[in-house]
Amino acid sequence: MQDAGTGGPHLTVVRQERSLGAAEDLDLALDLLGQAKTGRIGSTLRLYRPAPTVAFGQRDTRLPGFEAAAQACRNRGFEPLVRKAGGRAAAYHQGTLVVDHIEPHADAIAGSKTRFGFFGELLAQALRSAGVQAAVGEIPGEYCPGEFSVHGTDPADPAHQVKLVGTAQRVVAGGWLFSSVIVVEDSAPIRGVLTDSYAALGLDWDPATAGAANDLVPGLDVQAVEDALLSTYAGYASLRFADFSSYAGLDSGTA
Repeated sequence: MQDAGTGGPHLTVVRQERSLGAAEDLDLALDLLGQAKTGRIGSTLRLYRPAPTVAFGQRDTRLPGFEAAAQACRNRGFEPLVRKAGGRAAAYHQGTLVVDHIEPHADAIAGSKTRFGFFGELLAQALRSAGVQAAVGEIPGEYCPGEFSVHGTDPADPAHQVKLVGTAQRVVAGGWLFSSVIVVEDSAPIRGVLTDSYAALGLDWDPATAGAANDLVPGLDVQAVEDALLSTYAGYASLRFADFSSYAGLDSGTA
């Protein structure tokens, strides 16, 4: 994990068993980052399955169709939010796995781009171990395009590739947060809400690039991907597990 700029070889894994709410889940990641930068918590990996959410980028809010896009999300049962990181709109729901890696780090800015490459490959490696033909790199027409997106290839049709993981990073003095969303199950609602919201924003993209891991490997579920992810992480760090309700003063009973 040193290549990713981590503070040490130990990593505390915290499983959040249920969503606190779309906005509350995003806010909690920033709260944990604040605790890490002040030394109240150490290296942390938070895993959870989110409520249906569309996270818009700051640039999206400046487009004339933003309000219509937000309403389109609500119409499909997704809560529209604006994230502090860049990029374009991305959608997720309980068929996805959100992975928040939080680290205290004295010089968090150093190596920030290297982190994208490192974690992109780590996530692709985890998906490959779960049976997905996964690789790092943007595919033509993908939503919320990024150089270090992780995509999967359909074994029955190698020309068909879908985006499976989007990543974002927030760096502050004293720490960093690297957040990843892995789309595992039930891609149709994600494809539908992105189609409506991108149309309202006036942004071009290819809906065929929106998919899930189990579109490529039938039967794959979120738990299997989580297990594969933790197994991959265990090759880089010593993992310990903590209860969400007791970690860092958090209380799962507030959900």
